[in-house]
Amino acid sequence: MPELLIELFSEEIPARMQGAAREALKKLVTDGLVEAGLTYGHAEAFSTPRRLTLVLTDLTAESPTLQEERKGPSVSAPEKAIEGFLRATGLRLDQLEKRADKKGEVWFALIEKPGRKAPEIIAEVLDRTIRNFPWPKSMRWGNGTLKWVRPLHSILCILSSEAGTEVVPLEVEGIAAGDTTAGHRFMAPARFSVTNFEDYAAKLKAAKVVLDPAERAEIIWHDASQLAFAQGLELVEDKGLLAEVAGLVECPVALMGAIAEDFLHLPPEVLQTSMKEHQKFFSVKNPKTGRIEGFVTVANRETADHGATILKGNQKVLSARLSDARFFWEHDLRVVKTEGLEGMGAGLANVTFHNKLGSQAARIARIEALAREIAPHVGAQPDLAAEAARVVKSDLRSAMVGEFPELQGLMGSYYARAAGLPEPVAAACKDHYSPLGPSDAVPSEPVSVAVALADKIDTLTGFWAIDEKPTGSKDPFALRRAALGVIRLVLENGMRVGMRMQFFIPMLGHLISIKTQGKGLLARSAIETIKSLGFPREASLAQKSIEAAAVHMSDELTNIAINEGMTKCDDLLSFFHDRLKVFLKDEGIRHDVIDAVLAMPGNDDLTLVVKRAEALSAFLKTEDGTNLLQGFKRANNILTQAEAKDGVEYSYGADPKFAESDAERALFAALDAAEAALAPAMQAEAFAEAMAEMAKLRSPIDAFFTAVQINAENQIVRRNRLNLLSRIRQICLSVADLTKLEG
Repeated sequence: MPELLIELFSEEIPARMQGAAREALKKLVTDGLVEAGLTYGHAEAFSTPRRLTLVLTDLTAESPTLQEERKGPSVSAPEKAIEGFLRATGLRLDQLEKRADKKGEVWFALIEKPGRKAPEIIAEVLDRTIRNFPWPKSMRWGNGTLKWVRPLHSILCILSSEAGTEVVPLEVEGIAAGDTTAGHRFMAPARFSVTNFEDYAAKLKAAKVVLDPAERAEIIWHDASQLAFAQGLELVEDKGLLAEVAGLVECPVALMGAIAEDFLHLPPEVLQTSMKEHQKFFSVKNPKTGRIEGFVTVANRETADHGATILKGNQKVLSARLSDARFFWEHDLRVVKTEGLEGMGAGLANVTFHNKLGSQAARIARIEALAREIAPHVGAQPDLAAEAARVVKSDLRSAMVGEFPELQGLMGSYYARAAGLPEPVAAACKDHYSPLGPSDAVPSEPVSVAVALADKIDTLTGFWAIDEKPTGSKDPFALRRAALGVIRLVLENGMRVGMRMQFFIPMLGHLISIKTQGKGLLARSAIETIKSLGFPREASLAQKSIEAAAVHMSDELTNIAINEGMTKCDDLLSFFHDRLKVFLKDEGIRHDVIDAVLAMPGNDDLTLVVKRAEALSAFLKTEDGTNLLQGFKRANNILTQAEAKDGVEYSYGADPKFAESDAERALFAALDAAEAALAPAMQAEAFAEAMAEMAKLRSPIDAFFTAVQINAENQIVRRNRLNLLSRIRQICLSVADLTKLEG
């Protein structure tokens, strides 16, 4: 069966676009061919800076002939209706067939669509693909109307088989498809013809072009690592940079240079970031000292002087770049030593965080107050957590972070040490943004945890207060990521804290600030309202705020803010529950299991929720758990139906003296034992032990349903048995809301 080879040859394609372009070419062409009736065995796409390539093996030579049966109007339908059907099918009346139908005889048309040869279909599909290719950015050139990421020079499109090679007849905006391509721009620019993919790949390699981006990346990493190893150094791994550089060259040649002594005192992250962002250089470090001492650049050609001239030019440009980085570093250190880290961040008062949430300085003040309150829950000193919160954002005003925003936090830790601040404060500067993603490490140092939580909770409550919540796939303020960060911080540090309590006062603060343009505080009479809601410590904080302020809110406005705050806190907690479901699903816990434990009291204690969910999930994977669940559902269904029918609630009064069988009496005894064991186990949060006690109910419940008829003729016995089912329901629901479970 034929093999199809396509190459779209152009000026340099940006490295960041090549991966998506490979996939788009593969999808558009294969989908188009299959839709037109062709099939293929395997498809693979490749890219270099100057070409997109697609190869399909075992392509069918033509599409099959298809027959379509179309139902038409009734034989007795008006003449115009029949004429319209004939026009739509392209047939004559004598070519239609009469068939019996429910409402009489109707016309049927048998339409035959003859198959088409593969070249005709390929030309049509490729023409459409080129003209509608989804480049993020495209351009026109010359007098043509075709848009491509860079000027398109040639199209290679051939079908090869045992019979030979055939060029697919295709022309797009004056560019006719052929069987030729070109090699490396500098080392082998001449064009050459190819007969199939194997011939194409071999001739490209001979023409100094490595077609496969994965192979180019492997060559770069191997050669660069060997250059570093030869000098007793190590290449710093950077998968993102490796993929990008592999998209910049067709013939990778690794060259290694040294960093001048004048720059070795700079933080390694500064050197690494500067070289990566500006020059696309790989960093080389000394494993003994951890210092970045060299770099590897990747050239796109072999040279007679083995890259000496290229390396010399690169070192000259690098020296200028690192001189800028050194200036930023030394400038920032002077600011820190003369004004302190808080002094560096003083300008944040003039930087808006959000037009409805105030400045960065106002946000820092909120984070400081919140970190002080969170600190005892994570074992941190409140004063130290507050000190850290005051300075963790200061490096946003540094020259270095202004040049390299990705170094925020990290530079703060360097400046904190330079200012002589305690190590936990320096660590918090670096770690308070974490975790940034599902694979990012979670801080464990108490001060870092307190500040990281305060930062994220302030963000979440603030945007909830102004109704800027994520909608659908849109999340411009990364609130889902912030919520997942809070969840991971809480769970991985084993925190036991009610999240409603953590949300309420920040949320209330945001609402008060919004309603009074930042000038109002709680009225004195609102303190009792806050206490009545179960927030005594928050009420005390509010009291202190009132005593320190001269401007107060009215009772009416305060109560409005409190009620709105509670509603928004509940909504935010629901959002957290949704993120927790996603997080635990990745851990192998079913969503309905999470729903079952979220229906229990204490569902704002995330650690408690997870402990319950893990225990219930493990229990349901056992035979006892599955069978007990079925027994519970049977009891619950019978009881629910009886309560609906009788109009009463069977929730008390089961008495063993009315038991008529051994199975019934055994169930009474088992339920008594379960109640006695479950209560202390649940109180001690020994959920695995509680599940084990629940498992003991499986046999007596099974025996009860086998031996006993619930709806006995004796109404006293019937009521007693229904009340016994109620005990089963109550005991099972004391562990989790099993009605939420599926199956």
